[in-house]
Parts: sequence; structure tokens; C-alpha cells
Amino acid sequence: MIAGDDIGSLLLGALDQAGLGLQAGDVLAIAQKIVSKAEGRLVDLADVEPGEYAARLAEQVGKDPRLMELILRESEEVSRLRPGVVIVRHRLGFTSANAGIDRSNVGPDGEERVLLLPLDPDASARHIRETIAAARGVDVGVVITDSHGRPFRLGTVGVAIGVAGLPALWDRRGEIDRYGYRLQHTDVGVADEIAAAAGLLMGQAAEGLPAVLLRGLRLPPADGRATDLVRPKDLDLYR
Repeated sequence: MIAGDDIGSLLLGALDQAGLGLQAGDVLAIAQKIVSKAEGRLVDLADVEPGEYAARLAEQVGKDPRLMELILRESEEVSRLRPGVVIVRHRLGFTSANAGIDRSNVGPDGEERVLLLPLDPDASARHIRETIAAARGVDVGVVITDSHGRPFRLGTVGVAIGVAGLPALWDRRGEIDRYGYRLQHTDVGVADEIAAAAGLLMGQAAEGLPAVLLRGLRLPPADGRATDLVRPKDLDLYR
């Protein structure tokens, strides 16, 4: 994968090679890394000049000052710091470690090159969906996934950072359960559930499976955004 590659066209080629056709209602879960690489979000640390604040924080947590500079550039605010850990509110709204910047599966010189998240993952998902619709005449959902840690829980889980052609949130309030109870607070994070399920197949190391086709999901018609999943600051009880 190199900058300028067309993810939608490459996915269609891979599906053809695997003998898989697309159907209306299918969902493609796509790893953020290939999207970021195609969009030229690879950064050489040798080209980064850390500022004074980045250098000070880097010394505090034991990180490369150049990496810390990139983390700050990609963030709205620093949430938590401790040796080896930097938790920030990303410019896209979610809270994550290191602003989603990664060295894994970047390349043989991964110590000196890092990968940033796409500038607008929702727009990236829409572009992929439109490419597929134009080429095959089929409307599919697209979820761009990343691996995030979670407060109060150990382990990383796939989450949606880009969504197109399906609901990110499924508001089921008002529906009746099997015993006649009317649901009061049930907003389902559909896109995150899709990302987590796909992550079981994608893996985290050398699996080399950056896209997963999901079929048979019964979802309401909607065109959500991953930003729909970000809890507004005024509803965040832990701020």
C-alpha cells in the first residue's frame, strides 16, 4: 500500500480474486492503516522538530520528543500522563492513547516512521463507498476501524473511526422487549460492534488481513458518521 492507492478499487480487485460478489446490505470493515497509507499519512520522524512543550512532556513520560510533538499536533487536549502513557482527546473527538499514532505494520523502518490517522475518516469511508457503488452499482456500508484501549477495561478492541452507509448508533428506545417492557436507554453502538467483530479476523500482528466482508446484518437504513459515537463533553461524567 502506497500513497495515492485507491482503496475502493483495490478492495474490488481483492473480492474478485477471492470469488466474492457484493450484495446490497453488505458491510466492509477496513483497517485504518491501509487508509492512512493510501492517504499519505506516513511521517518520517527525522522531519519533525519538537517544540518546547513537547520536549518537556516527552521527558516526563519517557517518549521520543518528535513523537510527542506529533501527538500534540493531532490532539485537542492532553487527558492523562504517566511514564510510558499519553492519553489525549484527538482532534476527531475521541479519547485514545498517543492520538492513534502507530509504529506497528508501518514498514521495516518503523522505529523512525509513524502513521497518523486519516484527516477525515468519515469522508474516507464515504469515498470508498461511492467508488464501489459507481463500479458495481451496489450500496454497501463501510466502517474504518482502529484499535483502542478502554477506560476501566484491559485490552484493545476494534472501534469505528469512519462510517458510511449504515447507522453508527442505532436508537432502539421505545421498542418493546419480549416481555412487554419499553426500552428506555438503548442506543446500540452498531459501528463499534462491527469494528470489534471484524478485529477478531483482522488481528493485530502479522495476519495481513486489512479488510473483512460482513453479510446478513439487519440494520435500519441510515447514513451515520463515526462522530455520532463521540460522547459530548457535557454528557461526560468523568471530565
